[in-house]
Amino acid sequence: MSHHGVGLRAVLRSAAFLTAGALAVPLLAGCGSDDDVAKPLAAQDIDLVARSQVADGGTLKWAVDDLPETLNTYQADADTGTTRVAQATLPAMFRMDATGRPVVNPAYLESAKVIETEPRQVVLYKLNQQAVWSDGREIGAADFVAQWRALSGKDSAYWTARNAGYDRIEKIERGANDLQVRVTFSRPYADWKSLFSPLYPKDVMGTPDAFNDGARRKLAISAGPFKVDKVDTIAQDIVLTRNPRWWGRPAKLNQIVLHTVPHDKRVGALADGSADLADLDPADAERIGLAASGKGGSSPLRGGGKASLSTLRSWARAHGLDSADVRAGRTELARAIGAYLDQQTALKSYGVRKSLEPAYTQLALNGASGPLTDERVRRAIARALDRKEIARLVLTPLGLPAVPVGSHLALSGQLAYADDSGALGAQDTKAAQALLTDAGWVAGGPVKEERKAPKAAGPESGREEKSDGGHDGEYVVGEDNKGDAGGKHLAESGRHGGAAGAYAPKGTAAPAGVKAGPLAKDGKALTLRFVLPSGPGSDTLNTVADRISAMLDRLGIVTTITKVSDESYFKDHIAAGDFDLALYSWPSSAFPATDARPIYAKPLPGADGSVNVEQNYTRVGTDQVDQLFEQAATTLDEGEAKSLIRQADSHIWAAAGSIPLYQRPQLVGARKDLVNAGAFGFQTPVYEDMGFLKKGARVSASPSQG
Repeated sequence: MSHHGVGLRAVLRSAAFLTAGALAVPLLAGCGSDDDVAKPLAAQDIDLVARSQVADGGTLKWAVDDLPETLNTYQADADTGTTRVAQATLPAMFRMDATGRPVVNPAYLESAKVIETEPRQVVLYKLNQQAVWSDGREIGAADFVAQWRALSGKDSAYWTARNAGYDRIEKIERGANDLQVRVTFSRPYADWKSLFSPLYPKDVMGTPDAFNDGARRKLAISAGPFKVDKVDTIAQDIVLTRNPRWWGRPAKLNQIVLHTVPHDKRVGALADGSADLADLDPADAERIGLAASGKGGSSPLRGGGKASLSTLRSWARAHGLDSADVRAGRTELARAIGAYLDQQTALKSYGVRKSLEPAYTQLALNGASGPLTDERVRRAIARALDRKEIARLVLTPLGLPAVPVGSHLALSGQLAYADDSGALGAQDTKAAQALLTDAGWVAGGPVKEERKAPKAAGPESGREEKSDGGHDGEYVVGEDNKGDAGGKHLAESGRHGGAAGAYAPKGTAAPAGVKAGPLAKDGKALTLRFVLPSGPGSDTLNTVADRISAMLDRLGIVTTITKVSDESYFKDHIAAGDFDLALYSWPSSAFPATDARPIYAKPLPGADGSVNVEQNYTRVGTDQVDQLFEQAATTLDEGEAKSLIRQADSHIWAAAGSIPLYQRPQLVGARKDLVNAGAFGFQTPVYEDMGFLKKGARVSASPSQG
């Protein structure tokens, strides 16, 4: 889901379609100028203070979604927790700065640069002479060699998730001394800065057995400000403690406990002190904001609790109490309201820190089957969307910049960013209608009535039913008024190769407009299946889907919204191609030529008749985009690489397989005295500087670290 959050390199796991063709060629003028300097749309929000203002000691309890299945970030089931452990305990040659750009990590490197390009590219790493593993051994060439051999893809005994970049290395050797490592590439590799971050000790990478199993539940050797003390499978915690062998600035905290807390329990965990720091959904962030401002709501139990049951229920609904509590009897409901008010009192000690995640939410259009195999239909849908309106719907209520994302391959602030959406064209309903007409879809055409097949017997027979607002099932937009008012879903980036990420205020009205007659072709209506998750947190996701469906409804496109369980959303629907439209998110990367290539690569048929889509779940790809990615990954000229990436992005826009909507909000609940932590934005957290503010100290707007 990394970072500053979950980065693409932690997410790309897992194992002939239409091209943009001539239609895309004249539209590539959408590339931005190379002279444009993009800036992050929102700054990080971490209550940054100088180290001298941070108290020594203490334990930070940091909420995570799940106990990681593995502590090896290079395995397929690595997740957000895996990445956080790696950042705090392992070397990274480069880390991300506040603009999402890689910078040398001085704790491990004095320098790293390309010293030769002919006949081969050679990178020389000069290591920090103090850098040692926790067992006392110097970090050196042997560790680089072991990691290269494990991740090169040449030995199938290593259960690796990827080998990008490592497969281009020809040899690694000691330099002029033990502190120098020479890496020689067989082919030029522009994204060489992505390698060896994190770097594992040779004890983990040295043999297939050690790689496959040795670092799943323990990390005996580390080299960061913290080390793994224990993985508690009963308490669902990972305990990190100060590393006594750490040579850098000592960690301010004694411990960081990564504590498993489901999203719908985050507010309770903050209120009872079992968490100090937690990612939040917008509704919970609003609740903490109200508590901090003293506007959490007056008690309806005044006068000795004599308020009527209907009054109590109205109050409970207005304040978002669980539906089961709302339906409960008077005694149970009064108890639930009392618990809610007690939590509001406790939440006054917390604040909400907010920025934008280095990730964006997109509308995915499955180009493998049905009407969306026709590029004209995909382009019509894209031209029908008012992306500015969607961005405002999601971000304006949160006080964040409501700017649509203009690139598939970078975000504002990163070197490769430019708004290339001009390759597709701006929102234009008439242009969208013209594309649909050209594709043969006409309003008011005859529609043959299809006989529905009887439901199969067995456990799957009742899986999709009419939605009543939160249950699995489907409903047709425009045929009823049933939406999903319950839940708080976010399909987290990093869990299944992608993440849903839509936020919107409750009760937002659909856009007004004149509805076109239903479109039909060859006796079939233009109906698209919009697949969404149904679990907790899905209310805002569904609101965005409803807004998109309403925009399409005005063209005469019918959308059938199908809600499925969170567990099956990616595995059984997105990855399997069982959808027409879907919402999910991708993290951005500082290395798009490497990391974004699998997301947009042209699917290829396998020898067994299957199709390898990698992470291209829309199944829309072109040879030209593949070639541009390869050229960008090969050139060592930064300006040329940036130009090639922008060209690739323009072609991706023109193919209309995925439509970026907005950068995802990052909302973090944090204790008010917790500093140097919160909504990190692009930047890699500095774990040794996190801690609690000294008594009498204040947060400064522009601190100097010391």
